[in-house]
Amino acid sequence: MPAKSEKQRRLMGAALAYKRGESKTSSEEIRKVADSMTEKELEEYAAKPTTGSSKK
Repeated sequence: MPAKSEKQRRLMGAALAYKRGESKTSSEEIRKVADSMTEKELEEYAAKPTTGSSKK
């Protein structure tokens, strides 16, 4: 499932980096997202472009 907004995609990307140990963060929101989802789920949200994107 792709992210519904650019903000959501960035959040999932930050959570993915945190889960992989590539980033240390103090944000409680990022830690909660990283702990509640698998790495594969986070990749799916973070990698795909946002829905309804008009970029060509």
